Amino acid sequence: MTEIKHIAVLGAGVIGASWAALFLAAGRSVAVFDPDPGAEDAARAYIKRAWPALQELGLTERATSDAIRFAPTASAAVAGAQFVQENVPERLAIKHATYQEIEPALAAGAIVSSATSGLTLEALQEGWRDPGKLILGHPFNPPHLIPLVELTANARTGAGVLESTEAFYQDIGKVTIRIKKGLPGHVANRLQAAVWREAVHMALEGVASVEDIDKAMWAGPGLRWAAMGPTMLFHLGAGDGGLEAFCAHFKDTFNGWWDGLGDPRLDADVIKKLVAGMDAQARGRSPEELSAERDRMLTALQAATRSLRS
Repeated sequence: MTEIKHIAVLGAGVIGASWAALFLAAGRSVAVFDPDPGAEDAARAYIKRAWPALQELGLTERATSDAIRFAPTASAAVAGAQFVQENVPERLAIKHATYQEIEPALAAGAIVSSATSGLTLEALQEGWRDPGKLILGHPFNPPHLIPLVELTANARTGAGVLESTEAFYQDIGKVTIRIKKGLPGHVANRLQAAVWREAVHMALEGVASVEDIDKAMWAGPGLRWAAMGPTMLFHLGAGDGGLEAFCAHFKDTFNGWWDGLGDPRLDADVIKKLVAGMDAQARGRSPEELSAERDRMLTALQAATRSLRS
């Protein structure tokens, strides 16, 4: 595979700016387009804030933090790019209009990776004359700190596109998974949704406060899940007997818990109760302050465990 050296980023909101920071840290040049007049200033400010964390994680050895330009149109941004990271709003009409604009301007062999979290690859492909260049590359926010990228390809994806995309993301420090069957929300968001559904249910039932339910996660299973996934951890939970012994011992327990899980819906009353719980937990701290705290902890976790990953 030819090394990908020049990247276009379409959409410079939180996700796009985070991607741009990581690409620059990995020694790539970046062209950015976003129609918002304030996007360039906001993206440059985001990259400046993100840079110390990238340095702490040792990801800036190939860095070219000033190798970025902002293009006047999406087609101008993708001209000459070997890889396009698309992060435009999650509305199919906007995605399709973007693809129709950039497709004639794409370089031969260029790959377009969409960061969509809620749209299917099949739906996105309808916006292309030749959808072979398109793949789903869904990150976790913020992409410059969270390693995961979920990749989805199908029979209409061009030969070698999945493999080349996987190799590129891995080269810049990402951890990739291949989604074999597309579902709304992919894999990680569906796992989040399942856990949050039960968290909401317990808050509504008065089992514990919103804050204490969150605390139960980050001080309990969240720490283990940062090391290994739930199935592997349960495999280790039964000693030499492994997962088979664990299931034999706990099958009735888990079946009972699953039967009793809640099924809340985010209506106006539920949202009001959750927001009140979050206000109590935030204690007057702004989302910006809380995000900065989150990023400091994510950086410390990544730095502490990087050398331990097999």
